[in-house]
Amino acid sequence: MTLTARWVRLLMVVSAAGFAGAAYAIRAVGDGLIDQYSGAALSGAIVYTIVLFVRPRISPLPAGTVAVAYCWFIEFAQLTPLPGEISQRSWFARQLLGAQFDLIDVAWYPVGVVSLAVAHWLLRTSAPARPNSPPVKS
Repeated sequence: MTLTARWVRLLMVVSAAGFAGAAYAIRAVGDGLIDQYSGAALSGAIVYTIVLFVRPRISPLPAGTVAVAYCWFIEFAQLTPLPGEISQRSWFARQLLGAQFDLIDVAWYPVGVVSLAVAHWLLRTSAPARPNSPPVKS
């Protein structure tokens, strides 16, 4: 069974909301390194779902590459004063841009992305091919 772009997008919205909810729940009850590390991994997972929302037929490797590159771009941008200044003005901007650079986050973003890319790959390889249908372009 192949999913249409509409269903993939709906699934990605639900997944992103679930990952965000998990991140906030962990932060609410956690204290210390676990909530920080899981937050970075779940942020990477959210970015992966956004990539799939934008390009539902993208393959796992390019999707993961884009997601990790975006996460790293945002993290390294925090070495400049701009994200911190913007984040002081808006809670939403703080959630998107962060406030300060953390090298450990650079290592944890791929944890969330790779786990979803592997699941994505497994789902794509386990889906039976439909006869008389054109191959899915990625």
